[in-house]
Parts: sequence; structure tokens; C-alpha cells
Amino acid sequence: MNWNDWILGNELPVRLSFFLGIFAVMAIWEILSPRRQLTVSKGLRWANNLGLVVLNTLILRFLFPTAAVGVALLAQQQGWGLLNFYELPFTLSVVIAVVAMDFVIWLQHVVVHAIPVLWRLHRVHHADFDYDVTTGARFHPIEIILYMLMKFATIMVLGPPVVAVVIFEVLLNATAMFNHGNVYIPEKIDRVLRFFVVTPDMHRVHHSVHAPLTNSNFGFNLPWWDRLFGTYAAQPPEGHTEMEIGLDSFRDPKQVDRLPGMLMLPFARHLGEYTINRRW
Repeated sequence: MNWNDWILGNELPVRLSFFLGIFAVMAIWEILSPRRQLTVSKGLRWANNLGLVVLNTLILRFLFPTAAVGVALLAQQQGWGLLNFYELPFTLSVVIAVVAMDFVIWLQHVVVHAIPVLWRLHRVHHADFDYDVTTGARFHPIEIILYMLMKFATIMVLGPPVVAVVIFEVLLNATAMFNHGNVYIPEKIDRVLRFFVVTPDMHRVHHSVHAPLTNSNFGFNLPWWDRLFGTYAAQPPEGHTEMEIGLDSFRDPKQVDRLPGMLMLPFARHLGEYTINRRW
């Protein structure tokens, strides 16, 4: 069995192992050193947020059994994508692919804030009253399906090495859990870290109820894109412990914190403000 076959056969256990390990670390860190007091029962939120994660995982595995890794392998076999047109060192190809895919994720995040129908889906992620490790995986199933299709298109155009796709997927899941963590990091350390990775304090600003702040700090993994394109906000004016999390248009716990309400949230008649138009 060659390297690509091994990756294709073991992609799920590798990703699951990283997910469970990092989730456990972040959950313990949140207990030992929380950044904010939670406003809703952790048991209730976790049961519903993680229930949504399980539902999304089952749907994706049913619709796309080989997921992004299978598409990367197909692109490699067929010679599709920009990176398959040039003879580059393998390590350089991996680095270029990971950085490029991260930029696409950032751009995709901007787009779901800008287009009303996509914002309807994405507001499930933002409607959470609190902000912790489970918020990082709280997305509506339709949005998750669209994300996967966009990822497939990116892979077909880019032609990344299969291992680069696995690295990117692991990094994206890990950093999403990290930067959504309700964890305290000393300001001096945070100030240095956010030059290399999106920190919890950096991304938490994005979950403010105030629309202009919601239209900032779109990054999940690499923090550079927000600085380059002018969407970076250093801190919330009221401070992290006092800032209000969620969407001011959706404050009903049954609609926001229960799984049935989350699944129906995109279809609520009230659109709310798709926040990108409040700042630009």
C-alpha cells in the first residue's frame, strides 16, 4: 500500500484522534482557567452543540464518503489543479497548499457574512449565547454541505498534495477549537501568539452582538488575512469579560440553544443584519 492509499484508509481515525485529543485539552483548560463566566448551563449547550456536530458528521459521511481527501487523490491522479502543472519541491507544495486553502476559508467566511441567504445559515454559528470549544463546531448542516462543496472546488483548482489536505483539515479543526475556547491567555502571550495563529481573544471579538465587530477577525487559523485586508479588530471596547456574545435579534433560548431551534433558525422570517454591510 502506498502513502496515498494509507492516508485514504486512515483519514477518519487520524482526524477523529486529533479532534478528541484537542477537544479534551481545551475542555479541561476551560475548567481550570476560564476567560468568561458562562451564561447558560454548559450541560445543555454542550448536549445540543455536540448533537449538531454528530448530525453533521453523519450527513457528510453519507453524502461524501471519501471527503476532501478523496477529491485530492482524484485531482492528483488526473493531473488537475495548478500545483500539478509545475514541478515544485514536495514540502513547498504542501506549504503553498495549506496557506492557499486557509485564505480560501477566510474568503468564504467573509462571503457568508455578505450574502443574505448564506448569512441565514451562518447565523446558527453566531447565535450561541456563550463562547467555548463547542461553538467552534456549531454550524447548520446545509452550511456544512456548502462548505464541503466549496472545499472540493478549491482542491480541484489548486491540486494540492493529498497529505496537505489532511494537514489542513487537522489544523482547521484544531485551531477552530482553540480559538473558540473559553480560556484565559495572558495578554503579553496573546499579543505575540496572534501574529502566528488566531487566538481566542482575537476571534471572540467576531462573536460580539455589535454588528461592526461581527464583521472583523474572520480568520480561523492564520491571522494574517484580516490584517492584510483591513478586517482586523484588536479588542472589544467593553473588554472581553463584559462583551455580549451572540445575535441581538435572536435571544430566545429555545431558538438558540436547542437543536430543533438551531436547525430551524435559517428559516426564521426575521433576517437580522448581515453584518458586513454595517461596516463597509
